[in-house]
Amino acid sequence: MPDINRISNSDLSSQLPGKPNSHNLPVPRHVAIIMDGNGRWATERGLSRNDGHRAGVEKLREVLKWLGEAGVEYVTIYAFSTENWSRPQGEVDGIISILRSVIEKETQDLHKRGVRIIMLGRTNRLDTELRKAVERSQGITQANSRMTLCVAFDYGGRQEILDAVKAVIRDGISPESLDETLFSTYLDTHNIPEPDLIIRTGGDQRLSNFLLWQSAYSEFFFTPKSWPSLDSRDIESAIQSYRSRDRRFGSIDPEN
Repeated sequence: MPDINRISNSDLSSQLPGKPNSHNLPVPRHVAIIMDGNGRWATERGLSRNDGHRAGVEKLREVLKWLGEAGVEYVTIYAFSTENWSRPQGEVDGIISILRSVIEKETQDLHKRGVRIIMLGRTNRLDTELRKAVERSQGITQANSRMTLCVAFDYGGRQEILDAVKAVIRDGISPESLDETLFSTYLDTHNIPEPDLIIRTGGDQRLSNFLLWQSAYSEFFFTPKSWPSLDSRDIESAIQSYRSRDRRFGSIDPEN
């Protein structure tokens, strides 16, 4: 199997099974990822769950490289959900500490690589210094255009929709003038395209309150492998699987 680092669109097209090349989709513009399995990966190795989350950060560096080289423009990662606050306090503190470290250590490197950073979700439960660090990272990278990395932290799809509804009401938008396009401008993701492909690691097959509005017509790729165990072949398989599909968006295939 070829190395994802050397895969071009034509290479991927030639390897896809099933339909002829005229049906093959381009590489997904936006890939969203539910990075599940860090804790289980660590437990299996006699490590702490926070060791697993740190391993997950290392894997993210690799995956961003692979996706960028494949031509993906937007990547959204589900880093911490609104429900994750109910985890043991030690684990929560560890994840917050990892976020702080990643922002401090990775922002300049991502900036040099042309990556724009956008935070999705609420920041009001983060301490003041961390909020400022988040704002700085977004400011430093805001003009970059090679890739956009959206970090969903303290994010929940239901809460995002509820917050959007409240904002619509506050702005006095009439029911007659409200449509999907206008409503989408009130979401955290108002300035990025909807995900073409959602990858979930760790074996579960559900959204877990992630991008509920935005995923209406997303394609899904599930793998039983834990996030830290992922390799370039898994990313290759996800992209190939996506490209072999027929996205009809509710219509029918005119050839069938």
